[in-house]
Amino acid sequence: MDNYRVKQGEVIKLKDIDPDDTSQFSQGKNKALEKLSELTQKLNALQEVLFAEHKHKILVVLQALDGGGKDGTIRSVFSGINPQGVNISSFKVPTELEIDHDFLWRIHQKAPGKGELVVFNRSHYEDVLVVRVHNLVSKDIWGKRYDQINNFENMLTEEGTTIIKLFLHISKDEQKLRLQERIDDPTKNWKFNPNDLKERALWDEYMIAYEEAINKTSTSSAPWYIIPSNRNWYRNLCVAKILVDKLSELKMNYPAPTVDLNNIVID
Repeated sequence: MDNYRVKQGEVIKLKDIDPDDTSQFSQGKNKALEKLSELTQKLNALQEVLFAEHKHKILVVLQALDGGGKDGTIRSVFSGINPQGVNISSFKVPTELEIDHDFLWRIHQKAPGKGELVVFNRSHYEDVLVVRVHNLVSKDIWGKRYDQINNFENMLTEEGTTIIKLFLHISKDEQKLRLQERIDDPTKNWKFNPNDLKERALWDEYMIAYEEAINKTSTSSAPWYIIPSNRNWYRNLCVAKILVDKLSELKMNYPAPTVDLNNIVID
């Protein structure tokens, strides 16, 4: 999965990255689903140790354009994990109270504590994406936020948080198919929002905003991964593999018992 990691200082162009790519798994969809099942079981086991050890913190940041598959990724990759130690936080339009504070105020409150795995469905990056594209604040304000985000994430990592940032990369044609499916499929009608079409009209502006955000905030301690996401099975497989690899690197262990269990007999 290192092929999809954006190295610090690297300058990427999203048009040069193929959202149809499946090069890291050549055995096809059926085998991929079998592998995904294995990985989700490993992820569940790793999360159990994470929760028990109560030492590390995991933050997964999911970003994508409309139809990119954030919800589908969460369902497929995290469905088998004990909900006791996992929290999903979605960041939509900020409330009046949130607007009265700095843009990271509402984010920091949702950051993981020890033993927790937190998934951000959208995140603090909305403040250099949507905010930028729609001119909600001036460039003088959002232009400073890249450094502020880097400083915030650096503080989190120094305090023991592992940050995994994933951009789910789809093509404009694939987005069209997925939005059309929300209209054609009665079970998905509820997901359709006419504003999605207005946002789609700003595709090029979002590409520029994402490129700059990724290029300016992919650091050695909190790198971005650009996941080819036109094929859901491949997207889910990549995300699961990255998570399993990252959690495995922590070398976690169940804590030792606080008493000598050999001397305890339950009648």
